Amino acid sequence: MDDREVGKYWDGNAAAWTALSRAGYDVCRDAFNTPAFLTFLPEVAGLRGLDVGCGEGHNTRLVAARGARMTAFDLAPSFVTSAAGMGSGPPAVHYAVASALALPFGDATFDFAVSFMCLMDCCDKDQALREAARVLTPGGFFQFSIIHPCFNTPVREWVRDENGAKVGLAVRDYFRETDGDVEEWIFNSAPEECKNRYPKFKIPFFHRPLSSWLNAIAAAGFSLEAAQEPVPDAAALARRPDLYDAAIAPFYIHFRCRKPAGDQP
Repeated sequence: MDDREVGKYWDGNAAAWTALSRAGYDVCRDAFNTPAFLTFLPEVAGLRGLDVGCGEGHNTRLVAARGARMTAFDLAPSFVTSAAGMGSGPPAVHYAVASALALPFGDATFDFAVSFMCLMDCCDKDQALREAARVLTPGGFFQFSIIHPCFNTPVREWVRDENGAKVGLAVRDYFRETDGDVEEWIFNSAPEECKNRYPKFKIPFFHRPLSSWLNAIAAAGFSLEAAQEPVPDAAALARRPDLYDAAIAPFYIHFRCRKPAGDQP
């Protein structure tokens, strides 16, 4: 599956995704994944930042609120329209329709880049990482989150105790790479009324093992500065017991990569 076809799927998802996430049904994002990402994020006030695959702009706006001068783009025009429709600030955000595989920005344009849960949906993550490195200034960083490749494998199944409670996660086909297998799902927390109103998301699935991600980071010229696997804390679990799954096995992994300071654009 190529980038153009991936974009068509996400453009088709955009209306339902935007409505449901803005209604508060993207629970993992709001309860622990994005908060952990922002805690992990270095100081960005006054810096020029790029959001790779911004969707409807929720996370872009959070980074901009920290004082960064943000540019954001997405492959799906409908997402960009929704993001821009939230207003231009302050702080202002510039939005564009673009592909992570061919960024319409010059070398060394940005001080940092972020990407929230996007790169695992790219048909060519290696090229996306190379492009991110290209548009960063020497010494700039790229922080991104993805579905955890060790636990979101092509085949997986919850292990339950004698009472039916989840106690573990069994994974299979970890080494089998997929190239756009389409998965269909919708936010579990959405009420039945919403699930009946909107079609399920259709999401191309590109599974790559963890070593492939680490090698792609290195091949793009980055050094891996830090990584984390976010988990809901006790307070989040008290508010949302349905997050317990994410405390059994990590759903996500975050990487912060640094472009060497000696690199020249």
